[in-house]
Amino acid sequence: MMLDPNKPDPRAEARARARIIAKAGGLSAAMANGSLPKLIDCTLSEALVLGLLKQGVAKYFAIFGHGSTDLGDVLRVYEEEGVTRTVNCRNEVEMAHAATALRWQYGEGCAVVTSIGPGALQAMAGSLAAASNGVGVYHIYGDETTFGEGYNMQQVPKEEQSLFGRMTAAMGQSYVLHTPEAIRDALRRGALCVNHPYRAGPFFLLLPLNTQPARLTLNLAALPATPELPKLAPADDSSLDQAAALIGKASRIAIKAGGGTRGHDAAVRRLAEASGAAVVLSPGSTGVLPDTHPQNMHVGGSKGSISGNYAMAEADLLIVIGSRAVCQADCSGIGYKKAQAVININGDLADALHYNKTVALTGDISVVAERLAQKLSPPKAGDWLAACAAKKQEWADYKQARYSCPPLADAVWGRPVLPQPAAIKIVADFAKSVGAAKFFDAGDVQANGFQIVEDDRTGDTYTETGASYMGFAASALLASAVAETPRYGIAFSGDGSFMMNPQILIDAVEHGVRGMLVIFDNRRMAAITGLQHAQYNTEFKTNDAVAVDYRQLAAAVTGVKAVFGGDDADALRAALKEARAYDGFSVVHVPVYSGPDERGGLGAWGQWNVGNWCEDVQGEWVRQDL
Repeated sequence: MMLDPNKPDPRAEARARARIIAKAGGLSAAMANGSLPKLIDCTLSEALVLGLLKQGVAKYFAIFGHGSTDLGDVLRVYEEEGVTRTVNCRNEVEMAHAATALRWQYGEGCAVVTSIGPGALQAMAGSLAAASNGVGVYHIYGDETTFGEGYNMQQVPKEEQSLFGRMTAAMGQSYVLHTPEAIRDALRRGALCVNHPYRAGPFFLLLPLNTQPARLTLNLAALPATPELPKLAPADDSSLDQAAALIGKASRIAIKAGGGTRGHDAAVRRLAEASGAAVVLSPGSTGVLPDTHPQNMHVGGSKGSISGNYAMAEADLLIVIGSRAVCQADCSGIGYKKAQAVININGDLADALHYNKTVALTGDISVVAERLAQKLSPPKAGDWLAACAAKKQEWADYKQARYSCPPLADAVWGRPVLPQPAAIKIVADFAKSVGAAKFFDAGDVQANGFQIVEDDRTGDTYTETGASYMGFAASALLASAVAETPRYGIAFSGDGSFMMNPQILIDAVEHGVRGMLVIFDNRRMAAITGLQHAQYNTEFKTNDAVAVDYRQLAAAVTGVKAVFGGDDADALRAALKEARAYDGFSVVHVPVYSGPDERGGLGAWGQWNVGNWCEDVQGEWVRQDL
C-alpha cells in the first residue's frame, strides 16, 4: 500500500526528530535547547518511544510480529539515527529474562516487545522472574484492534474485551492503550511501577494493532519522567525506641536478611554489629554481609544450612529486613520456633506486618537500620554468637568434606564423575578469581549454589529463587551485550535448565556476549528426584535415557567456544581457563554425579509445606504464635 502524498510521512517526521534528539544528546536536552517543540504530531508508536526515552529507556529486547510492525518500524528509524537500540531475540522467555537481568544487575531501564498472542503469553510467563524479584521492566505487547471488526489473528477467541490486558494485570500492572491520548497516563503509572522503591515489577503496555499508527498531538513537556522519590522512615522515634528496648532485653537475636537488603550491605552490617545479632541470609542476599564475617551464618530456610537454620530456630528475637517471608526462606512459616517478638524493617506495609508480635519499622532499609543502630548500647558478651560460630564451623567442615570428595562412580555415566557440590565450588572459586558475576539457574544447581557461594558484597551472585525459573541464568548473560559497562558473567545451569532456553547459543554470538555457560549435567531433574526420595523413598519420571553431547551441540553454533569439563577437579579447572581465555561466548560441559551417595549434595536443613510433609508443617504452623 502506497503512502498518500497529500498526508505527512510519519517515518520522515520520526527520522527528523530522532536526528534532533541524537544531535542534542538526548530528548530532555533537545527540549531544553528548543530544537524540539513542546507540541508535536506523531503516531502512538513514536509517542511511546519518546515517552520511554524521557524515562531513560532506550534499549529494547524484541521479537516482532504482525502485532508490532508499526512500533518495530519506529524503532528501526530511531536506531538508525543512534537514539535507541533493539536486540532481536529468538525466544520471548529468553528476552524477558535478559531484560530482567539488565535492570537487576546493571540498573538500566529497558523494555520487552512482542507481537500478539503466543509470543505475548511467552513473554508474560518470563515476566514472573521480574515480578518475583522486584525488578521493574516494561513489557509491550500487541493487542486486538479497537474497532471490533472480528477476531484478530492470535487474539483470545472469546466474546469479551481486553482479555490480554486482564491477564497481564494479574501478573503486575497493565494498561491497554485503546486511545492514543492515554499515553501520558499509561507512562505515569508505568514509571511508578517499574521504578517503585520497594515493590517494583513488570508493567504491561498493550498496543492494539490499529492504535499504533494512529496520530495524536503529543505534549512532550507533559510526558512523565522517572520519579524522584525521597527516602522514607518513621516520623518519630517511638517505634524505634520500642525496637531498641526489645533488642536490649533479648539474648539470642537473629537478623533475617531478605532479597530487599541487596545494596544495603553497610546498613545491615552496622545493625548486626550494634545488636550482636547472628545474620541469616536468603538465597538472593548472599554477600550482604561478607562471607567471613563472624556473624554471617549463611543461608537459612527450607534448604538452608546447619548454621543458618540453627540461628533461625534458636533466636528469641527476630529482626527481619527486606524479606517477603517466602516459604523457602522461613521454612513455610515455622523457622523461628523460639522467637518471642519480631522487628520488621521493610518499605512495604504488608511485608512489614507478615508476622504477629511485630514492631514494624517501615521505610528505607539503610535509613531505618542506621537510626535503630544509633539507639543501641554496645551488645553484651554472651554465649549466643559463640554457639553460632560453632555451628558455622560445623557447616564449613560439612561442606569441605563434599568439596574434597573424589569423583564418584555414576551408574548413568558408567564412570566416576565429580559430585555436583565439588564441581560448583570449583566454578564459583574460579568466578571469584576472575571477577565474574555468577548467575544460577533453577533446580539442583541453584539449590547447591546458594549454599556454596562465598560472596563479600551483593551483586556478585544472581540466583532467581523468586520464581525459580529454569533457563534464567543462561538467558541473563545476554544483558551484558547491551549494558553500558558490561561485566563478564558465568551462568551455572543444569542440563534441564539449559534446554529450556538454548537460544542463548545463537543470540550470544549474534550480539557479542562475552561470558561463559557451565552446564552441570546429571541427566536428570536431581532436585525433584531428591525430593521424591526424601518423601516417598522412590523416584518417578524425573530422568530420561537420552544422552546429549552438550559440547558437540554448542560447537555446532559458529562463534561458540565449546569445551569438555572433564571428570575430575584438575580437568575442570583447565577447562575453565581455556573457556575464559576465549574472547566471546564459551560453553563448558561438566558431567556430575547423581545417586545415593550423600556427598553428591549438600542436604536440606529446614522444613517445607510440600508433599507428605504438609501435615507436620501445617500442624506446627497452627501452633505458632508469630
